[in-house]
Amino acid sequence: MLLKKNIPWTYILGKIKFDLIVIGAYAAAFGLWHQDLNLHHITIPLAIPAIIGTVISLLLAFRSNQAYDRWWEARIIWGSIVNDSRTLIRQAQSFISDPDVSIDVREFIERFTQRQIYWTHSLGRMLRRQDALSQSDGYLNRSEAELVRHRRHIPNTLLQLHARDLKHAFDQGWINAYQQVEIDKTLTRLCDAMGKCERIKNTVFPTTYSLYIHFALYLFILMLPFGLTEHLGGILVPVIILISACFLFIEKMAIHLQDPFENKPTDTPMTTIARNIEYDLNEMIDERLDYASNASKVEVDEKYYYVL
Repeated sequence: MLLKKNIPWTYILGKIKFDLIVIGAYAAAFGLWHQDLNLHHITIPLAIPAIIGTVISLLLAFRSNQAYDRWWEARIIWGSIVNDSRTLIRQAQSFISDPDVSIDVREFIERFTQRQIYWTHSLGRMLRRQDALSQSDGYLNRSEAELVRHRRHIPNTLLQLHARDLKHAFDQGWINAYQQVEIDKTLTRLCDAMGKCERIKNTVFPTTYSLYIHFALYLFILMLPFGLTEHLGGILVPVIILISACFLFIEKMAIHLQDPFENKPTDTPMTTIARNIEYDLNEMIDERLDYASNASKVEVDEKYYYVL
């Protein structure tokens, strides 16, 4: 999904509420322990937590940048899917240029369009590890639905069906060899985009890097009260919670962005993009069918032009 409104604070705080509860309990226990036992002389120079905080900031900045790069790459890939989907149907329409197309050709273009629409939906659902076969009614005919039902990689199977229909169009003489090559290039770009999405999905962020950040962050939180107790006094607990929350927010943000296909508010809006593709392609095919069936001839300079 794509959120244009402000994300509710309940959602944001819900991601770190358990961490904040533990940190608050630790800070409160630390304050009571120092007060009751009168151990104010046990402190740590503030420079030590400051150095650790600086190191954590650099680590979190690197992780946030890498996570955002993954998210932005996913968005660019889906932007190319939008362009190539439109290009694919435009090629299928323009290369079969005779307005008096037969019923077989019209059905071919319409079936090609509906299959491409379903390809975008199935790819998004597969990346989110959902059932890619759901909601196939209306997009695939009975034989195609039966074929993909027995396949593991449904989007790849749909591209194979595209290639099969492309060969059939060439064998029927609807397109020539050059046009077949151009459409096949578009199918290749769609296949490349699918592979890039799978690469992002299957390449996990290094767990050792996350472990180091967690270790440094928890060490920083443990040492922070020792450096602030003589400066803050009674407001020690809320200050520690606020400082810790800032670091935890950044870490959680990076964790959510590093995998843009997990069906979260920060994900690439694949469902919305697929629906926009569906709207655009259906609009294109409706225009093509109207053009084929309702075109009127206008004679100009001894040539025939077709207008809507």
